[in-house]
Amino acid sequence: MLYSPISRFRGTFLGAFLGVSLASGGMQSQSYLDLGRMAILGTESLIALGKLDLDDWIARQQQESLHLIATDDISIKIIIATLPVALFFHENPIKLRQNLLLVLKIWEDDPVVRDGTLAIAYAISLALTEKLNPLTLIPQTISFLGETPTSIPKKLLAVQNLLEQGAGLSRAQAEFAKKEKLSNTIAMAFYCFLSTLEDFRLALLQANRNSNPKVKEVTSLSSQATSAITGALSGAYNGIGGIPVNWQVSLLQRNSPVWGLTSFSQMLQLIDAFVAVWSGVYDIALNPRELTEEECEVALLSVYAAPRVIRSR
Repeated sequence: MLYSPISRFRGTFLGAFLGVSLASGGMQSQSYLDLGRMAILGTESLIALGKLDLDDWIARQQQESLHLIATDDISIKIIIATLPVALFFHENPIKLRQNLLLVLKIWEDDPVVRDGTLAIAYAISLALTEKLNPLTLIPQTISFLGETPTSIPKKLLAVQNLLEQGAGLSRAQAEFAKKEKLSNTIAMAFYCFLSTLEDFRLALLQANRNSNPKVKEVTSLSSQATSAITGALSGAYNGIGGIPVNWQVSLLQRNSPVWGLTSFSQMLQLIDAFVAVWSGVYDIALNPRELTEEECEVALLSVYAAPRVIRSR
């Protein structure tokens, strides 16, 4: 395996966060602060229960008054919110699809949001399992979507045509700068990712080339969406090691609140705990009453599992 799962998990979350941060130009509006909060709540739910529980997801959102209403930013919030599900079930395409469709029921049923979520999650799945081939990603993704009335497959094919022709960023922007916002945003993110496959920095810079935080809010949200999706895709593919060190150091030095968490360090700790639950690690600290003090001392030196539970992934 080229990169460890924890590197790719961290890369996905951090990539999405950096994408939003760059697109916002450092202006921490309420939209910016709330954008990934639902993803954090979903991650905390998966850590606590070790499975997807819609009632728990809804309860956590209601507790923090994160009720989605019909605004321009609803689509990108939903897509970012489903990233934990994409990561948690990335090994099994069938379960991945089933659980994504299940969690999408929490919000308004929009076919474009559904197809966009499935497309992004499937690309992340291939990246994490090291099966992502840039030449076949788009046909595979369209096949994963199946029959659909949305324009997402058509937009993705347009991306493939641009890449095959060696088209530059300006042409891609002209192709997808049209009124149907979300499908074009997703297509633009795939272009930025695939045209700079192994360069996280360049992928995000491309996604943010025309972003301007001083323009009207809808344009700002569109830029954040493109940048966040590009960052998540490139982060999953390149891992945290592909993210420029100076960007990571800057976040650690500032250590400011991140999507409802108290600091960037807390975000990294949350991702590590998420990977631990996904991998099946048993955390004694979470279940101290199940073991006596003497058993805990022994357990700290040993690893236990039921027969055939520990296996190669």
